Amino acid sequence: MSNFSNKYNFKKKQLLKKLIEKSYKKGNFTLASGKKSSHYLNCKPVSLNGEGLNLISDLFLELMDSRSKAVAGLTLGADPLVSGLVVKAALQGLELNGLIIRKEIKKYGTKSVIEGPSVETGTFVTVLEDVVTTAGSVIKAIKKLRENNYIVEEVLCIVDRKEGGLEVLNDENVKLKSLFTIKDFL
Repeated sequence: MSNFSNKYNFKKKQLLKKLIEKSYKKGNFTLASGKKSSHYLNCKPVSLNGEGLNLISDLFLELMDSRSKAVAGLTLGADPLVSGLVVKAALQGLELNGLIIRKEIKKYGTKSVIEGPSVETGTFVTVLEDVVTTAGSVIKAIKKLRENNYIVEEVLCIVDRKEGGLEVLNDENVKLKSLFTIKDFL
């Protein structure tokens, strides 16, 4: 096994340990999709921690398509992910912009739905998400980006709950790349 593979796998194990300790709960929950579940994942305690975000950013940077010139996501879950990945890329000398997509258009000022630096239309953008269940939030982000003439062909997520999100994204011609699936927590 190469040194790169060893480092990557070590970081994944570290991140999974953190997620199990700080983000995973068992019980009776209603998810954002409205579905009931006995498993709940809130990645923010890890993605809003310096060490956790550093691990996520390292791993995402390895997964991300090299054509990507920007990363984006729907506020609030994707905010730390976008920021972390942009900083990690800059530290490695890579040019990568971050875009945050509002859930609703701002009613004042520029009335922007997408915040961030000016990114040329036709740019390849990777969408980031913490947890994908049915992909509802991700689809909203993809639609807003495509309405603004960006190319979206991939989504990176921390955890795929394996509840239909992959299939929904496939229907949109978008590839889902996840660091973990719900099975890693069971």
